[in-house]
Amino acid sequence: MTKAASTKTEQKHTGNVNKDAPIKVVTVNRQAYHDYFVERTLEVGISLVGTEIKSIRDGKVNLRGSYAMARKGELWLENAHIAIYEQGNRYNHEPTRNRKLLLHKKEIDQLLTKVATKGLTLVPLKLYLKGGKAKIELGLCRGKKLYDKREALAERDAKRDMERIVRGR
Repeated sequence: MTKAASTKTEQKHTGNVNKDAPIKVVTVNRQAYHDYFVERTLEVGISLVGTEIKSIRDGKVNLRGSYAMARKGELWLENAHIAIYEQGNRYNHEPTRNRKLLLHKKEIDQLLTKVATKGLTLVPLKLYLKGGKAKIELGLCRGKKLYDKREALAERDAKRDMERIVRGR
């Protein structure tokens, strides 16, 4: 293999995937952190139409109450609200339509076995732009009981009080 041919192959393998691309967080699902213990996170892609990505760039997204569900070996994001793009025309998207999440088959199988055996839930935690592409941080989560939520609130209040006392000196 010649030197020119080997550099072409190397370029082909690196592709246009930019791991060090700057990340712009569009929205965070704070309700998920309140309702669930996050055991593991995973970065997944999302399949969108043109007006949806424009709305995401404008920051008009709400992930509260959304979740991921498996259908026919694919993962789908349900109940996520991406607002209608104001400059869109008659081809605008439906705000709460189901959107396909992009993962490898092996990753989907691993997630589904954990969900089935341990009783976990797939919840979107963050939506961000990375290298011009929309990505979702999907969390493998366990639901919190009411007493866990109260405990977390008490800890947060205690921490806030301690900071207030330290600042006051």
